[in-house]
Amino acid sequence: MNNNDILVSLDIGTTKIKVIIGEVLNDSLNIIGVGTAKSNGMKKGAIVDIDQTVHSIRNAVEQAERMVGMQIDSVVVGISGNHIQLQPCHGVVAVQSENREITNEDVKRVIDGAQVISIPPEREIIDVIPKQFIVDGLDEITDPRGMIGVRLEMEGTIITCSKTVLHNILKCVERANLKVSDICLQPLSAGTVALSKDEKNLGVALIDVGGGCTTVSIFENDHMVSTSVVPLGGDNITKDLSIGLRTSTEEAEDIKVNHGHAFYDDAQEDEVFEATIIGSNAKQTFNQLQVADMIEARLEEIYAYVEREIRRMGYHGLPGGYVLTGGTMKMPGALELAGDVFQANVRIAIPDYIGVRESQFTASVGILQFAYHNAKIQGKELFPAITAQVEEPKPKRMKKQPTKSTTENEKDKKESGIANLFKYFFD
Repeated sequence: MNNNDILVSLDIGTTKIKVIIGEVLNDSLNIIGVGTAKSNGMKKGAIVDIDQTVHSIRNAVEQAERMVGMQIDSVVVGISGNHIQLQPCHGVVAVQSENREITNEDVKRVIDGAQVISIPPEREIIDVIPKQFIVDGLDEITDPRGMIGVRLEMEGTIITCSKTVLHNILKCVERANLKVSDICLQPLSAGTVALSKDEKNLGVALIDVGGGCTTVSIFENDHMVSTSVVPLGGDNITKDLSIGLRTSTEEAEDIKVNHGHAFYDDAQEDEVFEATIIGSNAKQTFNQLQVADMIEARLEEIYAYVEREIRRMGYHGLPGGYVLTGGTMKMPGALELAGDVFQANVRIAIPDYIGVRESQFTASVGILQFAYHNAKIQGKELFPAITAQVEEPKPKRMKKQPTKSTTENEKDKKESGIANLFKYFFD
């Protein structure tokens, strides 16, 4: 395994933090490590406690590191939220080389030129996504490198975000002792895994129902044209169950995951479970039908808000339909209810990679794929993301000093080794 072919994605969600290690071989991706940790310090997709978020990131990173036996140095971070704005941009440069062949440098200059626009001081450009390159008037070129031309143009989309939100995310990542190799727009990244080329061309809505919020993105003519966030998600279903069943949030989450059903008509009355009543030791018996009644009402409301948001963006009757993803979509009945509410073709997107075949990992896998292809066009350096953990020096040192104050010396060495190991995670 070559460290120079390995990328790491970091998806900071409201309920879970996900770290995925991917190896890129001949332009195809293999998932070699996954780490997930309960996300503390996040609310409705925003950071509300930096220390807790840092701790959660470290837990997820540590889990992924253990899986591959290596140390993660840098990550590609996903970002989303209502503070994201898309605006068109255009750049023009003259091809510099004597033989008029377009090089990486020319592409980099045209992308830099497109960013020379005025943006408010509280906003930051996080990425430029090329829609097409134009070489001497010939348009719809996806990668102009190696072509011959005099004038190179690029039409694309500039993605800007709130400086405050970006600063908080970067601060958390850096305090977890990680470098940020790139920042990706999460809905755009998820689209690379969740959507087919035909769906993106026809016009499709990608709905990512997470724990704290639901991200709605519209793709048309092979590009993302709009994105928005509805501040409702799986956590709202958990709260409803907690109130309705008069039990703790933790137990309500457990009931939702193990016994929940989102479509009342298909729920089983004979699936029975117990829940501890909050404030006492008494237990009460419920069946899946009672739970499905509460879940369906809340999920139907989320879908209704999504539909309203899509109409607000100015889209009606998308030919590609609706593609659902996100952790909440793991629940049985979620797809049937969506078909009932949207009255359109609906499907659930799941990444087709061993170890991450769950809808909650769509954005994380998408970040890896998108960052790799985007870096190739823009000439960004993302590698290496990890370093091999070297354990050889210990025995070598012991050989050199075979008879120096025996057990105490060895004990000291062990302690300093453990201290150094834990220093990385908890400093």
